[in-house]
Amino acid sequence: MKIAVDFDGTIVEHEYPKIGRELPFATDTLKMLIADQHQLILWSCREGQLLEDAIEWCRKRGVEFYAVNRDYPEEEKEKNNNFSRKLKVDMFIDDRNVGGLPDWGQIYHMIKDGTSFQDLMHEIHSAKKGINIQQKKKWWQFG
Repeated sequence: MKIAVDFDGTIVEHEYPKIGRELPFATDTLKMLIADQHQLILWSCREGQLLEDAIEWCRKRGVEFYAVNRDYPEEEKEKNNNFSRKLKVDMFIDDRNVGGLPDWGQIYHMIKDGTSFQDLMHEIHSAKKGINIQQKKKWWQFG
């Protein structure tokens, strides 16, 4: 799966233009996703030296991205008439999601198990209330 990952506010706390502290388990989770054969694309508004600093920060922690701000490593904006800032990926991990950014353990669970954010939140809510979600059926579910 191709996954675009934001940097500021997602991998690190939002301190732009400085690099904030790492969010708990962010780089560990990214390394696990890479080990699971996912292609990660760093998708950031950073440019120039600020972008290079973010790439190097990740590299020092063992996270090597498949591509940065492009669909594939060789893509060249100047030579591609179809170049678009809109990435062609399967998923975005970004702190600007509706509902905010889940913690990195939840993100990994959703990707590895194919669980939606809605399913994950329902699972967490049900666990807090002691509800067995396997037994509980909703009127809109079939089967």
